[in-house]
Amino acid sequence: MSVLGIQKETVRSKLQTYLVEKGKLSENTLKQSLTIAEPGISGLGEILTKTGLVSDADIAQAYSETLELPLLEDNELDSIEFSAESFKESYLRSASLLPLYESESVITTVTANPEDTFSIEAMALASGKTIQLKIGTKQQIAKGLNNLFGNTQSQMDGIVEHLDSQNENESNTGFIDNLLDQAADAPIVKLVNFIIQKAVETRASDIHFEPFENKLKVRYRIDGILQLTESPPAHSTAAVVSRIKLMAKLNVAERRLPQDGAMQVRIQGKIIDIRVSTTPTLHGESLVLRILDQNNIALELSDLGFSDKQLSAISTILKAPNGIVLVTGPTGSGKTTTLYAALKVLNTDEQKIMTVEDPVEYQLEGINQIQVKPEIGLDFSQSLRSIVRQDPDIIMIGEMRDLTTARTAVQSALTGHLVLSTLHTNDAGSSITRLLDMGIENYLTNSTLNAVIAQRLVRRLCQFCKEEFNPTTELVKQLKMDVLSEDKKITLYHAKGCDKCEKTGYKGRIVIAEILHISDKLRQAILQGHDASKLQKIAISDGMDTLKTDGLIKALAGITTIEEVARVSFI
Repeated sequence: MSVLGIQKETVRSKLQTYLVEKGKLSENTLKQSLTIAEPGISGLGEILTKTGLVSDADIAQAYSETLELPLLEDNELDSIEFSAESFKESYLRSASLLPLYESESVITTVTANPEDTFSIEAMALASGKTIQLKIGTKQQIAKGLNNLFGNTQSQMDGIVEHLDSQNENESNTGFIDNLLDQAADAPIVKLVNFIIQKAVETRASDIHFEPFENKLKVRYRIDGILQLTESPPAHSTAAVVSRIKLMAKLNVAERRLPQDGAMQVRIQGKIIDIRVSTTPTLHGESLVLRILDQNNIALELSDLGFSDKQLSAISTILKAPNGIVLVTGPTGSGKTTTLYAALKVLNTDEQKIMTVEDPVEYQLEGINQIQVKPEIGLDFSQSLRSIVRQDPDIIMIGEMRDLTTARTAVQSALTGHLVLSTLHTNDAGSSITRLLDMGIENYLTNSTLNAVIAQRLVRRLCQFCKEEFNPTTELVKQLKMDVLSEDKKITLYHAKGCDKCEKTGYKGRIVIAEILHISDKLRQAILQGHDASKLQKIAISDGMDTLKTDGLIKALAGITTIEEVARVSFI
């Protein structure tokens, strides 16, 4: 009999039934995972999370519902009322148990594995008290134990320590010189997996591996900002790089030329696509891993941060039967995501949509997507020429890179297609002159261009810890915030930082944008050959809110900060 009053076999049976009924696993996958269970793993939940089939959070929820035990809330970790001397730290960490509260007869304890009845009953015997269980994830328990005992050795430190000892033991056998052996070695595999998993958990969009003489720097790009994280030792650089190249099916032996590849990993029950880029540097190969998590991408225009006024304007733009719609901005400003969200709106049974992309970042159901392959002659212009013969209604071009692509897009728009594409320009007005500079005649630009959406991404304020303040009168007048706000007392917000946002003060990103409609005034100005600044002024006089204006409106609404707006636009 266990502490729970339920036999271990019954717990496992209930868990299996729950996971299958909730659609977390198929019966076949469940049977296969049980056949490859590792010795020493006592719980079904541990087996499934270790193989990556189900996330820790899903397992915790499953245990909670099947055993009718409460789930641990994150805020409970900040108010642990338990004496750290009652149990040894090593025991609690090895058993993954976190005592929360203690009374005269009961210890409330968090476990990630209620099937580990031996450890739970040992705690009951040692204390002479009843153990009242709560269910949590291993990450929550580790964080709570760090709060209780202090933050001791991190998971990265443990892997590196193992790696160092193995290197020392095997250095005499030429282990360091054998890249393939190193890449397949267990500590290196664990190290790379740990770095990728941590990146996914922290919502990073990219992982940067940068080799230097005395260290291998690892940085995550989170919400558009690079953040330094724990880094492996310098002597592991070649092995880490080789491991990632093997996973991405790249040539491990080629270290002099850049390479591009891709791979898929399963993390917490989700398939994550990763693009890999390598380039040689002075101290080794620099790697950038772009994480493409289909589960985290927002494919609804309303989720991207567009205001109601902007959403209404975009809706009108997308109803046009033909013409060109451009989304502009620098690299990393969310242009492709906006195009995908627009395609989702347009994707109906009555419309045939085809795209030409390099690369295809996300697969969209019901849309024909073409990956360009310049090495065999399938570039943007060649793909577009073949697309036109496929009788599409809507065409999306990943980027207008050259005159040939731009001309084909213009011809498609003239022949009744709606064309969506991107350009690299600083504002909406510059997009028009960019087309003219590429060689598109002004009368063709005038007759085919419908609208331009210029955008940037700013970090969204954490709604749990943001702090309001009143800006100075000089700043209000300088930025004309009094015109944008209906309140006489202008309020802005600071990013403070809390546990919910990893102490950054921000969580997630939103769009700030300016939407330029090609009005009759603008068409006349285009024909007269006016420059970008003049076109921009005409658009503003027609009622366009600039990037700066949209950013300030969102700062006044407490969605972002004025510092973020200044970071990506001209204030």
